[in-house]
Amino acid sequence: MKRAAFLLLGLLATAASAQRTVNVGLGYNPDVQFTPFYVADKLGYFRAEGLSVKFQHGYVSQLLPLLLQGKLDFVVGDPEDAIFARNQGADVRYVMTMYQKNPVTVFSLSPLSGPESLKGRSVGIPGPFGSSYHAIQAVLDSANLTEGRDVRLNSIGFTQVDAVRAGRVDAAVGYANNDVLQLARTSGKKVYTLDVTDAYPMVGVGLIGTGKSLTGDLARKVVRASQRGLKFTVADPARAFKLAQPVFGASGSLDVLKASVPLMTGPYTQANGLGAMNPSAWTKAVAALVKQGKLPAGAKASDYYSNAYISKTLK
Repeated sequence: MKRAAFLLLGLLATAASAQRTVNVGLGYNPDVQFTPFYVADKLGYFRAEGLSVKFQHGYVSQLLPLLLQGKLDFVVGDPEDAIFARNQGADVRYVMTMYQKNPVTVFSLSPLSGPESLKGRSVGIPGPFGSSYHAIQAVLDSANLTEGRDVRLNSIGFTQVDAVRAGRVDAAVGYANNDVLQLARTSGKKVYTLDVTDAYPMVGVGLIGTGKSLTGDLARKVVRASQRGLKFTVADPARAFKLAQPVFGASGSLDVLKASVPLMTGPYTQANGLGAMNPSAWTKAVAALVKQGKLPAGAKASDYYSNAYISKTLK
């Protein structure tokens, strides 16, 4: 009996020691938007790949240096974070997206009939940075509108909902799966949105790795576990929310997760797997950044992302 018990303990110790630790940086604070990753951990998807995952939260501007120093293996951030870092010489690449469609949108309590309807209006933005800024710039370019002359962009921090509700700005750039829901709930009024996809069809947040973490089989394992978390979340958002809620607490909303799920799938994922990225969308989005002067004229979308680590069977 004792010998059997020792053998069992030995097997468990060996299994534990065989687990490789992988460190993943998640932006900001624990948040409902990271539910697929929390679910992948809770349900043992990382463990099934021989991995012990450790999440570290913080601003992406803090996490990316840790990624480059090798203190993190992956960071979940905007595709632009990978694009601009690589453009400055960093050995990084974007390898899996959570959102097929960027949740960034322009929203208002007044009707928005298209990009042209922004002429003469004030639009609140967090600041001249991030995916929201690049998206609104692309929207203005698509309608031949000029910042300052035709549309006033006001930097208001992350107060978009309050600013629109109080009338301090005519519209704001925020998230369809969060800010729009908040404004509708707190104002009791209809919220109008302007889809930015035609002008800027960039994907949403996802996994960014380095040359080191993308060498060998680590990236495929991390991506596969994350894809399984996405699949579970898409199939049963209510259960996924319940599993992940101990991580983000009362700050998370099931409504936000339910609004996020449709952004995680699309025609491209049905053929190529959850988390895969449409090359034509990337090409158009990178072209918009080139037009804005954010990237050199010769920039190629394929330099910044890769679908090579995606499991096509996880749809």
